[in-house]
Amino acid sequence: MKLSTSVLAALAATTAVNGLSLPLFNEQVPMKIDSFKNHISSSTYHASTILLNKVSEAFGISADEITDDIKSLWSEMTLKFPSTIAGMSLYSQPKKFTAKAKSAYDFHVSSEKLPNHKLRVKSKGPESLKIDTVKQYSGYLDVEDEDKHFFYWFFESRNDPKTDPIILWLNGGPGCSSMTGLFFELGPSSINAKIAPEYNPHSWNSNASVIFLDQPVNVGFSYSSSSVTNTVAAGKDVYALLTLFFQQFPEYAKLDFHISGESYAGHYIPVFASEILSHDDRNFNLTSVLIGNGLTDPLTQYSYYEPMACGDGGEPSVLPEEQCDAMLDSIPRCLSLIESCYNSQSVFSCVPAAIYCNNAQMGPYQKTGRNVYDIRSMCEGSNLCYKNLEYIDEYLNQEVVMEALGVEVDKFQSCNFDVNRNFLFAGDWMKPYHKAVSELLGKNVPVLIYAGDKDFICNWLGNQAWTNVLPWSGTDEFAKAEIRSWEVNGKAAGEVKNHEHFTFLRVYGAGHMVPYNQPENSLAMLNSWLSGEYAY
Repeated sequence: MKLSTSVLAALAATTAVNGLSLPLFNEQVPMKIDSFKNHISSSTYHASTILLNKVSEAFGISADEITDDIKSLWSEMTLKFPSTIAGMSLYSQPKKFTAKAKSAYDFHVSSEKLPNHKLRVKSKGPESLKIDTVKQYSGYLDVEDEDKHFFYWFFESRNDPKTDPIILWLNGGPGCSSMTGLFFELGPSSINAKIAPEYNPHSWNSNASVIFLDQPVNVGFSYSSSSVTNTVAAGKDVYALLTLFFQQFPEYAKLDFHISGESYAGHYIPVFASEILSHDDRNFNLTSVLIGNGLTDPLTQYSYYEPMACGDGGEPSVLPEEQCDAMLDSIPRCLSLIESCYNSQSVFSCVPAAIYCNNAQMGPYQKTGRNVYDIRSMCEGSNLCYKNLEYIDEYLNQEVVMEALGVEVDKFQSCNFDVNRNFLFAGDWMKPYHKAVSELLGKNVPVLIYAGDKDFICNWLGNQAWTNVLPWSGTDEFAKAEIRSWEVNGKAAGEVKNHEHFTFLRVYGAGHMVPYNQPENSLAMLNSWLSGEYAY
């Protein structure tokens, strides 16, 4: 969903949910680290040093790596953004749960290759909810030595499940449930105001079977006593789930398999796909990846918040000139901090980059009260700006629904903002995960980057820009490729460019969640891609 699918969106929603706001940055004058030392008090400097020591201890980093420049940088962040720093959370609180008897599940799957992982499958309960008439499975992947339990829900294709491909769908956040994608965007049914399922004729399982996965742990129906704070760690667990799922259901294992998602999934998907490809003995066939309105290359993408908010993205400016100027003025410092994160990939440089840039580039827009997922509208209802999301939470918290799915947590939450902060303060937000896309293209894995052109938080301008400069063997040819009209049923639905197995698609009239705003066109996009029409 919008927030659940958006890295950037998640932080904006996080701050709003906790009664904070991203402070305007236009009164700040960027300074070099050396000169800033003269403007901070010894107490602020001391406090940030204590915080740095806690961070180094949490991540097993030697305190010797905390240089004077790092101390000064963190002191600056502490002084400028005290609410953000005060909210630093390195660990999420465990969820309350009630373990079910082994007999509550129909299958229990294990493998000698994955001695710490087990898969539980419930096959009789999900269909009783009448979300769709197709065969369904739900359950948990258990990582026993780490006490991690990932919830999933599988829907067979409405067409021909024996030959149709399989899709893994991931929402983002980080920290948002893929149940949002299921019930608000692309699943077999939505949830209406009567808190009842409503059939979706444009569901992505029209011609493909789809697995919706709640990850990382403590997201949605997933739970754990521990935390996952980075994308790489999450990828190993996803590989284990897929391995055991296809072991239990070998009839799907030889079919084409695709990973798709949106927002912070722009981090997840490239890493998860790379993790899969690292296993030569895998028992399923990774065919392609699709990323919608993702955050993948922050160093390129962060330059495009000001153009999108200030009238260069296809919609009128929503900010006054002075705030647009302030956003532009902060860009050099922002990009310098992100570049430092790219070079070191250290929590000490990546956290300040996220704090500074998110406040400077997202704060002015957020203060307008507009929907960060759709520049055309104001934020209304729920923590994620859409009233209908509240219906989903109410539906999934019904005892009859939880029982049918074999759910063990006591309460469903669409987004866990502790998890969001965990990733942010572990430095994951600003890391260069686009490098994994380069690796995928180098291994001839087709990649589709699509973007609704009314989204602010992971906007189409930034996504188009990073695809144009992505290093791979076809960089020059892709950058020069013709931008063509993309049509659905004879009507212009967007713009597309392609070279070999890399495609960028701008989707007209869609916000952050393309299937929500343009259900018919999003299904047409998917069906074309799954059929191998990578050039459209």
